[in-house]
Amino acid sequence: MKKSINALVVDDNREFTSRIEEYFKNNESIQILDILSDGSTVVDYVKKNQDKIDLILLDLILPNVDGIEILSQLKRFKIQKHVIVLSSYKQEYMVSMMSKFQVDYFMLKPCSFPSLEKRIKEVFTETMPDLTGDKKVSPSIQLKVSSLLHDLGVPSQVMGYQYLREGILMLYQSSSLIGSMTKKVYPTIAKRYNTTSSRVERAIRHAIEISWNRADYDMMNAMFGHSIDYDRAKPTNSEFIATISDALRIEEIKNAYA
Repeated sequence: MKKSINALVVDDNREFTSRIEEYFKNNESIQILDILSDGSTVVDYVKKNQDKIDLILLDLILPNVDGIEILSQLKRFKIQKHVIVLSSYKQEYMVSMMSKFQVDYFMLKPCSFPSLEKRIKEVFTETMPDLTGDKKVSPSIQLKVSSLLHDLGVPSQVMGYQYLREGILMLYQSSSLIGSMTKKVYPTIAKRYNTTSSRVERAIRHAIEISWNRADYDMMNAMFGHSIDYDRAKPTNSEFIATISDALRIEEIKNAYA
């Protein structure tokens, strides 16, 4: 990884940009180069400062020109920059449009800044593991996972949220991993986050317990009703992760034949 990553933040939420600027203020690895709030100024700015910009942190909803159009213009001018999309907007059409561009990662707001910092560093150290040999998971699938976890009441502030997300994406790529949660899934996530397998397992269980107390009962029953152990009144870690990853694969197959 280069000594310092210069990030351009494109977002019109002043509270968010102030917080992200404060978080990275004394960070030696990642520096906030500038903050733009008007979408119409972004492409010209990037053209003039190509040598200074390493990464663009991009919101999708902006005044005058939205994030999809910015990505389209950058592609048209053959400007290649690492891009991480940060957005609270999860409308399916815009997400499918975004998947046509070379976006490194998609994070659904609200997101934790320590997690964002990890993602940025992973982009530049190329440590995001190819767990199954399959192609990179599309931004639209990443968004669906984040959206489902939010809808199911899993707070993004707890580490179990990140671990669940990783586990779901791993099983989405390779369903055979369901029988290797302890031997492969937990250790892989633990290595990535510099922690232990047992802590990953406990954090995921805690996140599911929070979700079970917060989420809409009908939604929970519709998704997990067939796999719930009614004595415990909630799915196990494996059941939770496998059910969501299976739902994503089924939806993808249906869309392919639609």
